[in-house]
Amino acid sequence: MYVNLATSAGRPGRPNEDFVGAVPGAVVLLDGAGIPGAESLCSHGVVWYTRHLGAALLAHLSYDDGRDLAAVLASAIVETAAEHCDTCDIADPRSPQATVAVLRVNRDSLDYLLLADSFLVFDLAGGSFHVITDDREVTARRECSVPLDGLAPGNPEYDRVRASCAEALRARRNQVGGYWIAKDDPCAAQEAVTGSRPLDDLDGVALCSNGASRIVSPYALTDWPGVLELLAAEGPAGVIRRVREAEAPSGGSEFRVPDDATVAHCTFDTTCHPEDRRRGEHPDECDSTAPHGGSRSRGRGPLVRGHRAQRPGPVSP
Repeated sequence: MYVNLATSAGRPGRPNEDFVGAVPGAVVLLDGAGIPGAESLCSHGVVWYTRHLGAALLAHLSYDDGRDLAAVLASAIVETAAEHCDTCDIADPRSPQATVAVLRVNRDSLDYLLLADSFLVFDLAGGSFHVITDDREVTARRECSVPLDGLAPGNPEYDRVRASCAEALRARRNQVGGYWIAKDDPCAAQEAVTGSRPLDDLDGVALCSNGASRIVSPYALTDWPGVLELLAAEGPAGVIRRVREAEAPSGGSEFRVPDDATVAHCTFDTTCHPEDRRRGEHPDECDSTAPHGGSRSRGRGPLVRGHRAQRPGPVSP
């Protein structure tokens, strides 16, 4: 498996709360989240949380001990929680948390795990594609924002209702009927979207954080097949560059508040022996899947769990 990574902080002078990393045969992408002003709950912060959880995930994945990805994530959540439970109020809904996307080569198949609103974009052999996201947070956010309908921002009533909606959204976090995210409770790992695909069916897979997925929605700069074409031509940095161009104030265009953006692009060599692919070994005669340029024609494929790739509404968690 070849892996190409790129990440960018949303604004200069602010830390990047995303995390991305790889070990032989596995990739991890996290999108950190937290509540401004919650430093009294956790002195470490979101960046600390995502880096420690990401490092724990990569360490477990490097062991290749045969456990399923949900079990690996649960262990990483437990270990990270143990590192700051004595000093921080990690049970508070406002304490640091993160979305999780994981890929792992498992002999002749690819296992995946997705928790919360990042995206996996499968580049299928034959020119099609398949997108997976976990839209439960988006659904909960939309439902909790209903009381804001018809209220104009910038007045006390709007602010009061918005605060109430935010509390309602937090109450749904890591609850049955709500949405799930990596935080302090390892049970959230069992609620992740998981699956497996044969490696022979794949030319590649892209992992995109929420900030990077803006290239498709809401910015509508391209569609998911276009993202795969852009990755083939310019790599993950090309995707992020397009997002930043859309967010830059220029002319009469609307200014968009930038978010941290991260992309990991994985390609596979299906001509190698499965054991070589699992270990990440690529002998000379198996070099045919290095990142390719040019374009291919891709048909329309299904978008699973969040078919409109909707973005969060006005309620913050």
